Amino acid sequence: MTAPAATRRRAPGSDETASGGTGALAHLHTELADWFSREARDLPWRAGDRTPWGVLVSEVMLQQTPVVRVLPVWREWMERWPNPADLAAEPSGEAVRAWGRLGYPRRALRLHAAAAVIVAEHGGELPDTEEALRALPGVGSYTAAAVAAFAFGRRATVVDTNIRRVHARLLGGEALPAPALTAAEQRRAAALLPEDTALSVAWNAAAMELGAVVCTARSPRCAACPVAAECAWRAAGEPPPTYTPRGQAWHGTDRQVRGAVMAVLRAAEHPVARVLFEAPVPGAAGPPAGGAVTAALGRLHALGTGPDQLERAVAGLLADGLAVEEAGRLRLP
Repeated sequence: MTAPAATRRRAPGSDETASGGTGALAHLHTELADWFSREARDLPWRAGDRTPWGVLVSEVMLQQTPVVRVLPVWREWMERWPNPADLAAEPSGEAVRAWGRLGYPRRALRLHAAAAVIVAEHGGELPDTEEALRALPGVGSYTAAAVAAFAFGRRATVVDTNIRRVHARLLGGEALPAPALTAAEQRRAAALLPEDTALSVAWNAAAMELGAVVCTARSPRCAACPVAAECAWRAAGEPPPTYTPRGQAWHGTDRQVRGAVMAVLRAAEHPVARVLFEAPVPGAAGPPAGGAVTAALGRLHALGTGPDQLERAVAGLLADGLAVEEAGRLRLP
């Protein structure tokens, strides 16, 4: 696609623009912030009545999980546990059960552990600095920065997958960022951050939203982009990626078996005999609970999992603290 005339001036990805001291960068800040104020999706963790706890829960749930899957689980979670103390008062297994099919259920354990620390060390209120947030279980640099920005309005450098892609195209002229976050990307993101605190929050949110709904990985909608005329990738003629992103395999993997075992444990109100996870034996006693457990066991058996793979999956769940074994029976923690 031929780049528009407006992109023939100095490329926005140049050192001059990335330094943050030019009118070109100020224009990008304003254009994206204005676009976000008009076009942002109406998400509950962005609402005026959002709480810092709700923002933290959303950020953890949204890691490697699309918004459409997170929304119903987040709403149920917040209705049941509107505050950290509500979650901390229940067993960690209830957090895992409520996590449902979001995937990577260790995130539920980390949220439960974070809630306990928030109650024990912060009086039940989320700390409002990146440093204190990073000290919470399971909260890394990205999550701490995102919560500081979106929950507390702090000036913080937020760099997620969507923001990385926007920066790579808009400023770097590349189709995709590097497979893993680099120090150079982090420095560029820090240099791009507006000095004004309110504008910095809007810039982070807008860049993230642009990457999620317009500047997508596979089918970017450049015609809908508010800063398409300033895009270094378009100015370069939209060069293809230098590598092919590889999705994670699922069918037949230990991850799939782990998920099927977890589905059984989530459905069960009582511990489930370990032998029931194996291929059904004629005449064996049935599951200890009703239809949901039977159906979940049926889905596990339908995978045709061999005993070695099943053992690996169960051992992994036990090691990760996602399951507990007592007297030959498995349950949630």
